[in-house]
Amino acid sequence: METKLEKRYGLVTAIAMVVGIVIGSGVFFKAEKILNATGGNLPLGILAWVIGGLIMVTCAYTFAVMATKYEKVNGVVDYAEAAAGKQYGYYVGWFLAILYYPNLTCVLAWVSARYTCVLLGWDITGGPCMVIAGLYLICSFGLNALSPVLSGKFQVSTTIIKLIPLLLMAVVGTIVGLRSGMTVRNFTNVVEETGDTATLLFTAVVASAFAYEGWIIATSINSELKDSKKNLPRALLLGTLIIMGVYILYYIGLAGAVSNEVMMAGGEEGAKLAFKTVFSEAAGTIIFVIVVISCLGTLNGLMLGCTRGMYALAARKEGPRPELFGSVDKATNMPSNSAIFGLLLCGFWLFYFYGSNLAGPWFGPFSFDTSELPIVTLYAFYIPVFILMMKKEKDLNVFKRFVMPSLAILGCIFMIVAACFAHRMAVVYYLIIFAAVMAIGIFIGKSRS
Repeated sequence: METKLEKRYGLVTAIAMVVGIVIGSGVFFKAEKILNATGGNLPLGILAWVIGGLIMVTCAYTFAVMATKYEKVNGVVDYAEAAAGKQYGYYVGWFLAILYYPNLTCVLAWVSARYTCVLLGWDITGGPCMVIAGLYLICSFGLNALSPVLSGKFQVSTTIIKLIPLLLMAVVGTIVGLRSGMTVRNFTNVVEETGDTATLLFTAVVASAFAYEGWIIATSINSELKDSKKNLPRALLLGTLIIMGVYILYYIGLAGAVSNEVMMAGGEEGAKLAFKTVFSEAAGTIIFVIVVISCLGTLNGLMLGCTRGMYALAARKEGPRPELFGSVDKATNMPSNSAIFGLLLCGFWLFYFYGSNLAGPWFGPFSFDTSELPIVTLYAFYIPVFILMMKKEKDLNVFKRFVMPSLAILGCIFMIVAACFAHRMAVVYYLIIFAAVMAIGIFIGKSRS
């Protein structure tokens, strides 16, 4: 067994990783939620997309600056270690491996399964949907664990494919809506006048966090990226700007296809109806197939990060059994043991998600939204990194050292406050579970020391 991964990905794959991991499910899955969160207030919903996008871009730019200086095993863990020390880097890596990666991955498997069931006309809440979600997890794991190169090609292909329906809806939907008057109607009419504007906006921005999240996972391949110190920063900045533009244009395009009331009531069916309204029954179905493929592309990218979670710790001789999780299979050049552990964690959190949000609440007050709260926690982890970056990186100019990190910190704080407004007491119960997971990680770390 080896202990080092070879460099096999180029700039195009890195950009496709950033764009492909983010775009593919959240924009479809959360468009309806954001509209509901704002009471059908379309301009407020667009503002939520803009704020969420700017937070993503400022954080990505700040990490891109660090990516030009540090290259080890797992980008965000590298940057946390460089800024705040080895122990803090270990805490970030532990959180990513145990909570962040598997939670997002299992939710994406479920979203992919839901859209598949909508396409087939099946029940989206029952057992068949969860079985399909499990199969998608296993297939994505197999693709990543057995053929990393094929996984990279699949990521590039699905990224190109998934942009088709979004750009078509953005352009054609807007033209159709302007001609029919639907766009103007949706922009000027609020469906429900409920709640104060600040609370509505906070809830909508937190919902957009899931749609925008995932770009940081692309940093997990920095040790496998050719000329990483140049290509990773380019991929982070270009990728996040592309994502933000596509999302806002798609959201406007939807407003030209169907009324806000239909989108708010329909969920996934609302998105399907929007495509059929603009592109006809047959064309709408074909494009919806592309939507399912795009979701699977996102799942593939998330699984890529999930399979490397424990390896990122083991490569630093940290975490449980580093000799086991740090080994790399010679045939596939993949950390196989780390990959299997990541799949098992996905299975566990998929069960937890099902019991918390679909069949339960089985876990009482601990039934929280695992698609949003772990993301906000990661933004909290960013803050010390950005603060210490401003203190330590004295060779950077004022813009890179102070301006962008400060904006990124403000964005992170905004996201944390917004999560507290949106989820209220659920945040407290989530933090209890988070504390338990981190306590296990601290215990393991001290035992190894």
